[in-house]
Amino acid sequence: MFETICQTIPADPHLAPRARRLEIYRRVLEGSIYDALPYAFQEERNGAGEYIPLRARRPSVRYGLCRIVVENSVALLFSAGHFPAVECADPATEALLGDIVRESRLNEVMIDAALRGAVGSVAILLRVLRGRLFFSVLETQYMTPAWREDAPDTLASVTERYKVKGAELLAQGYDNVEPEQKYWFQRRWDAGSETWFLPQGIADNAAPEIDRARSVRHDLGFVPIVWIKNLPGGEGVDGACTFRAAIETGIEIDYQLSQAGRGLKYASDPTLLIKEPATTDREMVKGAGNALIVSEKGDAKLLEIGGTASAAVIEYVRTLREMALESVHGNRANADRLSAAQSGRALEMMNQGLIWLADNLRISYGEGGLLLLLRMALRASRRFSLQVMGRDVPKLDAEIRLNLRWPRWYPDSADDRLKDAQAIATLVNAGQISRETAVKTLAAPHGIADVATELDRLAGAEEHSEQEQA
Repeated sequence: MFETICQTIPADPHLAPRARRLEIYRRVLEGSIYDALPYAFQEERNGAGEYIPLRARRPSVRYGLCRIVVENSVALLFSAGHFPAVECADPATEALLGDIVRESRLNEVMIDAALRGAVGSVAILLRVLRGRLFFSVLETQYMTPAWREDAPDTLASVTERYKVKGAELLAQGYDNVEPEQKYWFQRRWDAGSETWFLPQGIADNAAPEIDRARSVRHDLGFVPIVWIKNLPGGEGVDGACTFRAAIETGIEIDYQLSQAGRGLKYASDPTLLIKEPATTDREMVKGAGNALIVSEKGDAKLLEIGGTASAAVIEYVRTLREMALESVHGNRANADRLSAAQSGRALEMMNQGLIWLADNLRISYGEGGLLLLLRMALRASRRFSLQVMGRDVPKLDAEIRLNLRWPRWYPDSADDRLKDAQAIATLVNAGQISRETAVKTLAAPHGIADVATELDRLAGAEEHSEQEQA
């Protein structure tokens, strides 16, 4: 069924095959994969009276299984209680990076990037405007990266090229374009500039002309884009799609639920069957207030659908859902089976598959995304005069070592926190770990944003207590 639906989505011969693959995955994620089908699910006959097969109809029920898996995994990755803290050797730099995260709303940016990047890849653009840092998410469907030959993990350039209608170009201030015609829009980022090109006709094979009015020279010395591959695997510049293994099963669930809904509607309004000969030629109306009179040899029946069929469909869909979630490491926990509050460790064991998925995404979007963005911010501070939270930023060390401290997957219960506190206190008193390590361990569950400040407060409280005792 999935391949049949894909055939209804037009392919652009001027674009690379990966653009069509990402377009199909994006439609699945957004729930618009069926929009190209010509008939609604309730349409059983076309204008010529011919039967319309199910594969040509849009399902009336859309469960959105793939979207659910992606949103659940991203919630464990970058939600308010799961966003990592930045660590480095310099406390001042560490505090500044935390301010950059908060001022630029980088948490929201990374959530958006992880949602869009579930199809295979995503790009995040860094811009410096009037001394402030801004991050924006770019979909990679129409983007082509080029990597340095001497450093295959470093971008040399990124080119974006796609078709756009002339009416949209006119709205953006372009001249000499026809509203109904289509044009190529193109721009390119490299280590020195962001170059825009003038719109070019589809059939025009000449080299594009630079739009000097919109092009910008930044001289950062690096491409201000982080290219993130979603999961290990995939094809070429794209990682593996998060939900690819569940697409076919998700489509089957949509059609089965649509069929079940269709059966319930038929049961509410069954078809009337009259066996000839009838005794009247007038129009017959179904209903309890309209008696049907037939001859002695005639008969009338209502064609109904039994409830056992609907129950079988629901059980089949439940099985399909379990299989699909297992194939993509989704959350298979059922809240109805929880009889009491569970500890954080119990929830981790129950949702182990989802945690495995989010753990892999931490590598792609954490070390391969967030850390690179912060390092680009450090490098930008050496090129521009930056301001963060209204304060001037000095030139920072761009090569300083950065780490991410991730919180626990699920919040601890009161009993869990008590046991952790007792264990950490024992280790500190025994001299096996430092007080700084202890505070870092307890920082996430207790909402401690600045470890250095917390240590200073502890030292001040101890000094004050000693003075009172003296």
